[in-house]
Amino acid sequence: MTVRASDYPPPFAAREFVAEPTDPSDERIEVGVLVVGAGPAGLACAIRLGQLIEEHPEVAERLGDVPVALVEKGKQPGSHLLSGAVVNPRSLRRLFGDRHRIEDLPSYGRVDGEAVYVLTSRNALRIPPPPTMRNHGNYVFSLSRLGRWLAERAEEGGTMILPETTAQKLLVSHGRTVGIRTGDKGRGRDGEELANFEPGSDIVAKVTVLAEGTQGHLTGVALDHFALRGAEPQVWELGVKEVWKVPRPLKNVIHTMGWPLRTSARYREFGGSFVYPMGDGMLTIGLVLGLDYRDVEISVHDMLQELKTHPKIRGLLEGGERVAWGAKTIPSGGFNSLPARLHAPGLLMCGDGVGFVNIPTLKGVHYAIESGRLAAESAFAALQRGATPATALSSYDDAIRESFIWKDLYEVRDMRQVFGRGFFLGGALASAMTVSKGRLAPGKMRAEPDAEQPLLRTGRSNRYPSPDGTITFDKLSSVFLSGNKTRDDQPNHIRVERRVPREVADLWINMCPAQVYEVGTEGGDGTVTLQVAPSNCVQCGAITAKGGRLTPPEGGSGPEYTTT
Repeated sequence: MTVRASDYPPPFAAREFVAEPTDPSDERIEVGVLVVGAGPAGLACAIRLGQLIEEHPEVAERLGDVPVALVEKGKQPGSHLLSGAVVNPRSLRRLFGDRHRIEDLPSYGRVDGEAVYVLTSRNALRIPPPPTMRNHGNYVFSLSRLGRWLAERAEEGGTMILPETTAQKLLVSHGRTVGIRTGDKGRGRDGEELANFEPGSDIVAKVTVLAEGTQGHLTGVALDHFALRGAEPQVWELGVKEVWKVPRPLKNVIHTMGWPLRTSARYREFGGSFVYPMGDGMLTIGLVLGLDYRDVEISVHDMLQELKTHPKIRGLLEGGERVAWGAKTIPSGGFNSLPARLHAPGLLMCGDGVGFVNIPTLKGVHYAIESGRLAAESAFAALQRGATPATALSSYDDAIRESFIWKDLYEVRDMRQVFGRGFFLGGALASAMTVSKGRLAPGKMRAEPDAEQPLLRTGRSNRYPSPDGTITFDKLSSVFLSGNKTRDDQPNHIRVERRVPREVADLWINMCPAQVYEVGTEGGDGTVTLQVAPSNCVQCGAITAKGGRLTPPEGGSGPEYTTT
């Protein structure tokens, strides 16, 4: 019998997280524009709003005491940010103009050299970088560090940032988004109120901008509530990365393809690795894999450990020390998986949450920043005296369609999907689309949801190396390096079906890079009870892609990324 994770959906319904405001009118927090998420998109939106308000002070008067507020679920801006990250600087230049030069930002310098390798288990064949992997003129950043810097610029422009604050529910009244309700704090494992209990609050706004990043909780709720999902379902990849102090500086950006992934279409293993320099003393290494894989024994965390045993990679790390670790999903459906609309009454959505990522080029940060900037301009237009809010917010969709975001994603619209046909055929089709800038596309291809893939077992886990504490490591030591701040006794924020076939349980156990899931009791009918340790969770979002549903934990929970 064919088993799929999608046959065992989580106990979750979007309507649970849509509500009318419940606080009395005089107890609600009223703001002008509310931004949800202190990632590149949300911070760019807040920064641009600050610029516009500075240029038009008469508008600020109409926005009240708090013209712009931004809520962030992490301990501080940057705490939950993780990316490669080689960043195209064009959006940062557009955002700041002559206010800040790229050289003023906290980067690790410009990319002046790069190398691409096809790996086998022992050898590395260097090939000319494909056009999509050419990064000359881009900059290497720590996204968490960049996020903290952008947050300082947003606050300088007047934004009130509320860290450790989750956006739990979307407030909708008479068909229009009017803000969010924040999550409670100080509840016990069973939901009981502890001595330090603090109830959530209604934050109401004239315009709400969702910039939650990958697997955004309220973004998903809004797409369902307002029927905004695109023609094709979104699909995802999972990236696991480490930061190392190394004795020998790395000069070039490195990308690899091939081993340890298998190339047959049967396995649907699409992805690759990256190694980026971070100044003279550090580098970052990561592995990314599409979550439409089928083998229940696949573990991206352990595949990264396996990758580090390759002679080419080991030589970069030997004598070094692993100092940071993290994991995050990446939306990879591309153009055809974008929402049908990017706005609803009172609401705008931007960044990774709606899928603005170019998988062939491994780029999304500059799209997030650009979409955040454009969202700010549309929100500001809607707040002008005499503006019609519905028409003004629809201008955001028009601006996105006229931007380089739309053009870039259209040109690579089927590149992720063709790799479902295997590495070699997919590579040939992708090359044809790249050279022709999308004109030689094979026709619209369906994006198959990750959780709908039929599951198989091949004994793949037998090849993972044992942790040696020097080059290779186990999952719990990795979670420790993420700086995880989750209370052991807070309510479970992960929704999964608990009684499932052994194949589905093993899929989730191996998939999770943070060792959140374990097999419990056997059912005697081929099923098992799944045990969940939510305090390990680093909120990567993989479970949402593969058959469960992540919801926001208590504000301030999760990782404390500083150099990822």
